[in-house]
Amino acid sequence: MKIGIVCYPTYGGSGVVATELGKELSNKGNKVHFISYAVPARLNFHNENLFYHEVGVKNYPLFEFPPYELSLTSKLVEIVQYEKLDVLHVHYAIPHASSALLAKKILSSYGVNIPIITTLHGTDITLIGNDPSVKPVINYSINESDGVTAVSESLKKDTLDNFDISVNIQVIPNFINLKRFKKSSENKFKNKICENDEKLILHTSNFRKVKRIQDVINVFCKINKNIPSKLVMIGDGPERPNIESLARATCSLKDVTFLGNIDNVEDVLSNGDLFLLPSEKESFGLSALEAMSSSIPVVSSNIGGLPELIVSGKSGFCCNVGDINEMAKKSLFILDEINLKTFKENALIRAKNYSIENIVPEYVKFYNKIIDEKT
Repeated sequence: MKIGIVCYPTYGGSGVVATELGKELSNKGNKVHFISYAVPARLNFHNENLFYHEVGVKNYPLFEFPPYELSLTSKLVEIVQYEKLDVLHVHYAIPHASSALLAKKILSSYGVNIPIITTLHGTDITLIGNDPSVKPVINYSINESDGVTAVSESLKKDTLDNFDISVNIQVIPNFINLKRFKKSSENKFKNKICENDEKLILHTSNFRKVKRIQDVINVFCKINKNIPSKLVMIGDGPERPNIESLARATCSLKDVTFLGNIDNVEDVLSNGDLFLLPSEKESFGLSALEAMSSSIPVVSSNIGGLPELIVSGKSGFCCNVGDINEMAKKSLFILDEINLKTFKENALIRAKNYSIENIVPEYVKFYNKIIDEKT
């Protein structure tokens, strides 16, 4: 099968999932073509079946902003024709699905029929989708796609509640590579950070307000008062300067380490004790799954897809958004030596349900179904 994948090339969940999906599909012998404005963060070209096509954007004086959607549409027309793709899988409704649908219309005038599959990841529905200036485009893009998937039952429900949807949405959850994200017998990173055998608390995100990073700091401070701990913050974004100031004021920067965006996040997770994810919106929670795959229990908010992923009381706990006292209480319960080993074991058991070997065949089956229906 020849598959085109359109995604954002950043460290965010949608880009990571799209990239890992393409890599696994290429390992199975499929030809996978990534189409984006930059090389996806986790993409490597160790496989001869992987290809990358850059969407170049020219900034003409006439336009105040570069017309990325038009450049993407033209590139999709070019790649589908030249590479003779069987299907286009676009991640995010805007601008990827809308551009793909315009490309499909252009291609049909050349006698080329290309099925479009759109995967909804979250903020394209729950955040951007609430903007009246783009809502009609998102609604149209979903309904005109040949196949639509969502990463959780919660996101599917949000889509049906907020839009006038006339097509079926199939839930295919995000997945994890258990060979990459796993507990390590070596404690190199933890030994460096936790020199006095403190507990290692972790958080990963893009540091946006919706992630409620201030709650991570406040919960950690409460944990640290009872159990000696260190907090490692992975990622970067607009809220980072504010959070660093908060850490200085409420805890101590000697107990909090900011790593920024790193490629080897699995090396940091491999010996963690607890993962905090207090977001106010989280359609799936890929960072939580990466932690659980590394045998780290998760304390999170009880919104979006997180309660679907985390078995509260076994692999972690889901608490009300903003309830830092309850999150700290549940964290201390997990970190108690009587409970920690069991929670770590349960986290890994739960993560195995989302292994890449289990989930990627669902995408292949969906591809074949849509291709058969549209040809």
